[in-house]
Amino acid sequence: MQYYHAIQVINEPSFQKFNVHQWRVVEDPAEEESVCMPVRKVWTRASTRAATLECLWKNGVTKPLKKKRKVAVKPAQPLPQVAPSPVPEPAHVDDPQIMDIDEGESDMPELCSEYVKDIYAYLMDLEVRHAVRPDYMKGYDITAITPLMRARLIDWLINVHSVLSLRQETLYLTVAILDRFLQVQPVSATILQLVGVTAMLLASKYESMKKNAPKVWHFARLTDYDCTPTQIRWMEQVILKALNFELGSPLPLHFLKRASKAATASMKIYTLAKYLMELTLLDYKMVHYRPSEISAASLCLSQSLLDGTPWTPTEKYYTTYDEAHLKPIMHQMVKNVIVANDERTEFQAVRSKYSQSRQMEIALLPELQSSVLKSLAAPLLDTVYEVDSLDCDYDKEASLSWLEFFLTSCRS
Repeated sequence: MQYYHAIQVINEPSFQKFNVHQWRVVEDPAEEESVCMPVRKVWTRASTRAATLECLWKNGVTKPLKKKRKVAVKPAQPLPQVAPSPVPEPAHVDDPQIMDIDEGESDMPELCSEYVKDIYAYLMDLEVRHAVRPDYMKGYDITAITPLMRARLIDWLINVHSVLSLRQETLYLTVAILDRFLQVQPVSATILQLVGVTAMLLASKYESMKKNAPKVWHFARLTDYDCTPTQIRWMEQVILKALNFELGSPLPLHFLKRASKAATASMKIYTLAKYLMELTLLDYKMVHYRPSEISAASLCLSQSLLDGTPWTPTEKYYTTYDEAHLKPIMHQMVKNVIVANDERTEFQAVRSKYSQSRQMEIALLPELQSSVLKSLAAPLLDTVYEVDSLDCDYDKEASLSWLEFFLTSCRS
């Protein structure tokens, strides 16, 4: 009995092996040629990436195959040492009145001082693409939702956000997802709560970094199972398809941190600005303002109320907005403060949240109770949710003149 070997290469994702078969040549009386029968299989690890398929047949090959000549492998040469490229310095501003807030931070990689300006330029471009159009509920049929229903839902979601102890960005992203979805897909009042809790579920998945992030059954239980887990999962697919899976919207908090750094704002000013921003979540009249505009206006109004600081060229440079552009937005914010303080609306979740000691009791500041603020907000108080309609017009020229008078009096 004569034995021959055939070596076959088998490629696997982890490593390469040789499949070595030992063959036995048997004379088949029914055939003119010999037949190879496998006897046993041996597995060996490959030492090279290629192998020679060698099969010696009884009547086929008259001379043995030549063995491959071994080639001496030269030892790997060390890579040439390349000098590291110098870290580029942050771009300096030519105007001497504008302070470079990123100067001296090149040795702190977590601050991304080398490309932070490019990041915020991208965020400003992204907020234009994800913008919400003004009065997007206009044209809804009679069975669809109203601005009053939206405000009631967001007020409840703010309480849910506090109960679940979610990140602050989660709340803003929830409202952003909600408005972006509602402007492309009108819904009835019967499923509005389902849309709200599903938007918060998506936002918590996107923003939350904790292991104990809320699950579907958490939201189902908070709704007393009016929204079942199956319904929430179904609405999650609907929202993602409607938004084309684009959830990364810029938030006012992202821009407020940058603007506060440019203004070297104190913690009190920063907290008051957050309070003013969070009040805007309930205001349907402000859904079309960009997050960068909301953050800049809240900071400008906050520092005017507390210490009378003017809007500096540095703040204008890094927010890209001057004070004249922010005045209409600040006027709306003043109206929101007076409405919350005088309890002209039932939605008090934001004021209650910022009346706590961990938020420095910022909603109870005497500066927010001044008569000048009430006079400033008077032309806009007709647009409160008491009349389930936000189509009331007001004299914008008179409003802006009052705001200019108020800011001047605060700084004097």
